[in-house]
Amino acid sequence: MFKQKQRVFYGLVILTGILVVLILKLAYIQLISRTSKLPDSVYTLQEMSVLQRERGVVLDSGRGNIYDRKGKPITGETVSAAVLFPIDKKSLSNKDGSMDLVAAALDSDTAKLTNIWDKLSVPVFWQGVLKNTPQALNQSQAEHISALKVSGIEVLPYTQRYVNKQSGMQWLGHLSELSGQKHMPHTGFAFKEGASGLEKTLEPLLRGIGPTTAYYSVDGTNRAIPGTGIQLKSPNNPYYPLRLRTTIDLSLQQQIEALTKKAGMKEGAVVLLDASNADVLAMVSRPFYNPLDIHPELGAWNNRAVQAAAPGSIFKTVVAAAALEAGVTSTDESFYCSGDYGKYGLSCWKPSGHGSLTLEQAFAESCNIVFAQLSERLSGEELEITASRLGLGRTVGWEAKNMAGMPLLQPFDHEEAGTIYSSEASALDRGTRAQSGIGQRDVRVTPLQAANLVVTLLHGGQVRAPRILESIVYANGQLMKEFKPHLSPSRAGSIRPETARLVSSWMEKVVTDGTGKSLLKAKWRLAGKSGTAQVTVQGRQRNNQWFIGYGPVDRPKYAAAILFQNMPTEGSNQATALFGEIMNLLASQKS
Repeated sequence: MFKQKQRVFYGLVILTGILVVLILKLAYIQLISRTSKLPDSVYTLQEMSVLQRERGVVLDSGRGNIYDRKGKPITGETVSAAVLFPIDKKSLSNKDGSMDLVAAALDSDTAKLTNIWDKLSVPVFWQGVLKNTPQALNQSQAEHISALKVSGIEVLPYTQRYVNKQSGMQWLGHLSELSGQKHMPHTGFAFKEGASGLEKTLEPLLRGIGPTTAYYSVDGTNRAIPGTGIQLKSPNNPYYPLRLRTTIDLSLQQQIEALTKKAGMKEGAVVLLDASNADVLAMVSRPFYNPLDIHPELGAWNNRAVQAAAPGSIFKTVVAAAALEAGVTSTDESFYCSGDYGKYGLSCWKPSGHGSLTLEQAFAESCNIVFAQLSERLSGEELEITASRLGLGRTVGWEAKNMAGMPLLQPFDHEEAGTIYSSEASALDRGTRAQSGIGQRDVRVTPLQAANLVVTLLHGGQVRAPRILESIVYANGQLMKEFKPHLSPSRAGSIRPETARLVSSWMEKVVTDGTGKSLLKAKWRLAGKSGTAQVTVQGRQRNNQWFIGYGPVDRPKYAAAILFQNMPTEGSNQATALFGEIMNLLASQKS
């Protein structure tokens, strides 16, 4: 009898223990686990339980938006979009012709519309030409569909990240789906992150805290609960999403893009900087890309404005400064160009030669013989040091440590440093130095560096860091952080102000007396330096055509670099002509 009571007692203890464990487990789920993220999910248990009872569409991803310097939105335009909700199949019979009217308003046909609608189990946007992209309706379409009052279709405001068109704004970047293909249940919405450009480098700031959805509630059989209607749900946070203001002038950006198209640029870049502080006003890369339709294998999403290319004679700007700084020449020295250097396979672009000329004249006429000679006089180290002092051979884009919650903030994605010499051995070789002196061999410069070189000369040799990000503002308009301009000094110091002033004045001589005479017809007095680099592309001889410069001469407001890549070896320098077109555009702008 005693043993039987003892077994009963132990059994009760075990059952009590099990109940205690279950109670604790339930308490954990209710009080703690429901607010923690589930494994491989962006949702908590509590959120998942609610989502299982909802069917909806995401109207706004909640991602922060990017604006130009004047507050114009570059991302996040709100458009009208049609949402199809699952409805009774009897409503799709089209007996009253309503499906015909809706299809016509959507620029579609009735068969396609009813076929898509009939298969729905969750609401979907009516898609445009691009897959998984809602079709933006014009005002007439939106009003017409709403007026039809057909059950199961609603016109709702949708925030589209990008406009569905080609552009040269590769600095903006694009999005890609998060690893693991995380989707928001019962919406078809895929969470995305920045894959290139500002979208990638500013990802922690742009990520946001949650989407805005339009949804309706369903019962256990997936049927809409009567009387609940369509409801909106959003984080409703006064601070997020953030607004990021750039230094870009969107109107100028688009106008310069149009000019590159008119000029026939197929590959290349344009960088336009504010001459006062090196702010990026426009940055165009060709070929254009569509952030909604990315083909990684084609490479159009790469920003050529921050990729290094052979510079040709624009590099003579650096050689001239290096020769003056090292004291291997002077403004009084006289040179002679016969058209042939006599070694290293070098010759002048002018076969008959330039005859006797000064260093200033050699710069204006872009004489290869003179600059090959100067480069042989210089040591490899002297040329590399001067290049660094002028912002070449290293990255120069604006950056900051431990700012806005990021260990290192570098807005320019994949900015390249470029090169002067590929190795120490190359720097010691006289032939290599001679070829480098005319911007060939291993020398590589980015259009961003080239435009910034002009700004550096205009500021007495002080290298500024080109800035594309101006500030971050909270959703309520309160300033979160301002990114102030700063210098980008070389460890080797800077060139002398008098050298910078002299070389920048010689750039005016290029236009008045040298290779840039075609610019004399421009609306402003201009200054600059042209360049042509010989390159080999898929076994064929091609040219990189460059022009760097500033304007107006009497009060410099803009500095620019233009690069036409992989051009035919014959023909005039198209970069010079486009520089003139851009400066004329700027001259016609209202202050």
